[in-house]
Amino acid sequence: MEEKVDAEHQLGVAEGFQHSMQIVPQRARFPCCIVWTPLPVISWFIPFIGHIGICREDGVILDFAGPNFVCVDNFTFGAVARYIQINKDKECRVSPHPSAFKDEDLYMQDDHGREALTWDDALRKGTQEFQHRSYNLFTCNCHSFVANNLNRMGFRSGGWNVVNLAVFIFLKGQWVNKASILRSFLPFVIVSGTGLMLGGTTFLTFLVFFALLLVGWFLLGTYCFKNLIRL
Repeated sequence: MEEKVDAEHQLGVAEGFQHSMQIVPQRARFPCCIVWTPLPVISWFIPFIGHIGICREDGVILDFAGPNFVCVDNFTFGAVARYIQINKDKECRVSPHPSAFKDEDLYMQDDHGREALTWDDALRKGTQEFQHRSYNLFTCNCHSFVANNLNRMGFRSGGWNVVNLAVFIFLKGQWVNKASILRSFLPFVIVSGTGLMLGGTTFLTFLVFFALLLVGWFLLGTYCFKNLIRL
């Protein structure tokens, strides 16, 4: 009898976990996901650059949106267009316990003396840190916030920065729906088409120069001047 009750309890827990990890775009719930949306103006010229956030286990989105401000459950630049769901049990070094968070400044430790954080504990700590940081599009931005949290969780052994994170979501991100694809690329097509018709090669030269300048800044700031872009 007891074995039957235990089996039913485990099944209920498993079903509850499966339900809690379900993605519900209509309610902006993306459990344990990295999420992306296009930026106004910048994404019109370079569509692979956008705004990103990271989600709690209950699916609520957190994103670094301004000086000393982490936005909660209100993705700053609109609905999520792309996402990557992370298997926190297999891909991260986080505690399997319901909550390792005990006090605002006190965390449990594992056998090696490291902080034994759950997924939400790590996000809570990252949020506390970035609530005391100045926002700068070029040196400390939304990508810095997400990379900081992924490194704290040990996602795929860490080593995340603004460049490889942007490449990761561009190559691996799943589209929410067809409307998201349209919303991400239609402005670029319109701006590029209009620019080519009116400006010809001059506009094309500007577009290439702008893209190389922006990408080059983050490459240099990440790999050559490592203290320039903060994580």
